[in-house]
Amino acid sequence: MMIYYFFYSYRPATAATITLLVIWQSHYAHRVFIYPFMIRGNNRVPLVTVLLALLFNFINTYVQGRWLFSLAPESLYTASWLHDPRFVIGVTVFFAGYALNKHADHRLRNLRTPGESGYAIPGGGVFEYISCPNYLGEIITWTGWAIATWSLAGVFFLVWTLANLGPRAVAHHRWYRQTFPDYPEQRKALIPYIL
Repeated sequence: MMIYYFFYSYRPATAATITLLVIWQSHYAHRVFIYPFMIRGNNRVPLVTVLLALLFNFINTYVQGRWLFSLAPESLYTASWLHDPRFVIGVTVFFAGYALNKHADHRLRNLRTPGESGYAIPGGGVFEYISCPNYLGEIITWTGWAIATWSLAGVFFLVWTLANLGPRAVAHHRWYRQTFPDYPEQRKALIPYIL
């Protein structure tokens, strides 16, 4: 859908909007075409969860695409935006979060060997400090997007991500503590040393 706005916007695309589009598309290309084939295990996702995720992504992509290619002030995403500190910091934060998310996902995928079942306590890296570094990485990613786009649309996505992943991280952390009596006492749910 984001590409639809790129091609059918009444405004010409700029280097800044194209760069943001490429960043967005690269994230979702991985999420849709690569990540599902990397998941191990036989856990099935309920259909209602899939449908709600599709609905949210449809709405969110509409909001982000409309902002970037139709609603943003025409003076915002000019070529100079690529050198603006908000863009540079935002993109840096985006990719730092993306790297953390992918690293955490890799560690989670490799907790079990092929054919092995059961659960294990993740460890190493940021897992030494929090139970859900994959969620923290996702939150950092969309914090970067909000900064790079400097928009209410970006903030909308960040707030939704926090509202979705914050409670899930707390629930996962609680589950780990209940399931594993030897779960590391100092480990927090989502934010090292805090939450």
